[in-house]
Amino acid sequence: MNPELVSQLHDIHGLDAIPWWPIATGWWLVAALALAAVVMLVSLVRNLLRYPAGSWRRHAWKQLRDLKQRAGRMSAQELAGDLSELLRRIAIARLGREQAAGLTGDRWLAWLQQHDPAGFDWAQHGKPLLTLPYAPDDADENDSKQLLPLINAAFAWVDRRERLARV
Repeated sequence: MNPELVSQLHDIHGLDAIPWWPIATGWWLVAALALAAVVMLVSLVRNLLRYPAGSWRRHAWKQLRDLKQRAGRMSAQELAGDLSELLRRIAIARLGREQAAGLTGDRWLAWLQQHDPAGFDWAQHGKPLLTLPYAPDDADENDSKQLLPLINAAFAWVDRRERLARV
């Protein structure tokens, strides 16, 4: 071996260690998907705790949601009749049969307004509940649109957690 050539040789240096930060794009995507999954799971658990299986609240919430989704495809008479029946069942579930079962007409609307947890003005806006179920079949589309605020107000009856005092 030639000592001159050997003196020109150097040790082999390894590669620098790969830094852990900043992380690669793929890990950002995994983190975003994991975060989205956690948010969805928390939302699902919250809804399950909010309305336990078999509770009247869950059943009423689903029926109101379905009614709202079907509002554009139903006649105003059907929508008003279904909403009126559902409101009566919600009121009975919240306050008892003796409180709400026998009321009709303007007394029913006044009772709804008096006991509404959100303070919706049923006496003024609830008139379609009394007239539309008995209206002729040629009622126009605006009649169905009048019922959407009533459906939204009915959601407040389901959402309120406190039990109202029986009067």
